Amino acid sequence: MVMDTVQIRLTERQIKSIDVLVKKGVYPNRSEAVRDAVRKLVNDNNE
Repeated sequence: MVMDTVQIRLTERQIKSIDVLVKKGVYPNRSEAVRDAVRKLVNDNNE
C-alpha cells in the first residue's frame, strides 16, 4: 500500500501520551498510533 505523508502538529502532552502507548507495546510506533486514531475517526463518522 502506498502512503502519502501528512504533517500534523500535536501538543507535547499528546505526543507524550502516544509515546506511553508505544512504550507499553500497544503500538509499534507513533505513526501507527496516529493511523489507528484516524481509522477510528473515519469509521465512526461513516456509520
